Amino acid sequence: MYNILTLNKISENGLEKFDEKYVCSTEVENPDAVLVRSASMHDMKMSEKTLAVARAGAGVNNIPVDAFSEQGIVVFNTPGANANAVKELVICGLFLSSRKIVNGIEWAQTLKGEDEVGKKVEKGKSAFVGPEIKGKKLGVIGLGAIGILVANAAEKLGMKVYGYDPYLSVDAAWNLSRSIIHAPSVEDIYKECDYITIHVPLLDSTRDFINAAAIAQMKDGVRILNFARDALVNSADIIEALGTGKVASYATDFPTEDLLGVSGVIAIPHLGASTPESEENCAIMAVKQLRDFLENGNIKNSVNLPNVEAPRTERTRVAIIHRNIPNVLSKILPAVSAGGINIDNMTNKSKNEYAYTLIDVDGDVTEESLTELKKVDGIIRIRIIK
Repeated sequence: MYNILTLNKISENGLEKFDEKYVCSTEVENPDAVLVRSASMHDMKMSEKTLAVARAGAGVNNIPVDAFSEQGIVVFNTPGANANAVKELVICGLFLSSRKIVNGIEWAQTLKGEDEVGKKVEKGKSAFVGPEIKGKKLGVIGLGAIGILVANAAEKLGMKVYGYDPYLSVDAAWNLSRSIIHAPSVEDIYKECDYITIHVPLLDSTRDFINAAAIAQMKDGVRILNFARDALVNSADIIEALGTGKVASYATDFPTEDLLGVSGVIAIPHLGASTPESEENCAIMAVKQLRDFLENGNIKNSVNLPNVEAPRTERTRVAIIHRNIPNVLSKILPAVSAGGINIDNMTNKSKNEYAYTLIDVDGDVTEESLTELKKVDGIIRIRIIK
């Protein structure tokens, strides 16, 4: 029996993917795994029993990934599951940033109760004129699941799309329209594009990615969209650029207090993945990944451990999380076979500081083997799966 702690309301269609071996609740103590959406886990103390945390979404800023890694807790996310929902809002952001639609709607509401509203609308509408996006240049920074969908959709709307991603995968490239222009550097995006949308993860290296220095390289009157993470764009620098007219508008799905009420800012209350379809897709994907890990030891879409998937060849599997340091494997294998166990199959991969090894054996793992394994320097967690 596996106990799953849910920290947010998780789609029932996702939770239904757990079978009778699972108990899911917001009240679970000492959980085997945690399902979370937006709840912050930074102040949570995890049980030694907890094996995994699955984020029903892409970003993991609400999860202390480094601390969990040291505890041998695998952190999953669900890349691509909410991509269409975010793409649709980004396309909406393109229109909103061009046509002053929000300002126009707000102004129209002020005419309530007045005479000759139709005439006043015709007289006042010129204050909200904005350009069409067709024929304009859009720069997409980051060509992951969302960035690719945005680029392809914008191209179909008649925009000339430039894409920049130094880490573009082969699989992602296959999904990118041939009409998308490859930008060799982010500076080319800044120089060429009328609209810029950013779709990269928030890391130390990407914090304040869009700042005063970047904005200075952009066209006058550029329109910037941020539907990825708030700290990717420096708010103070954006506000200053809006004041000078260097930036015509800034559409963001991450309002902060300093941005509210600033002319030119279109502040959307983090609606990117807030669709029933997206929440369902994320929940289903998270549950499937958790089940495969808990039942088989397979890892897919982890942010802190490598992807390791192998079909079960024997009834006993040894799953080992360890540090990515020299000679660990040369000590693990003798330790596993110390009790006379035959190793049928083994898979090992590493990711940055950590590595993961799956070993299928044709018998029960003995206490002698476990004792020897625990002596191996660099091992963080050992799990026997039957």
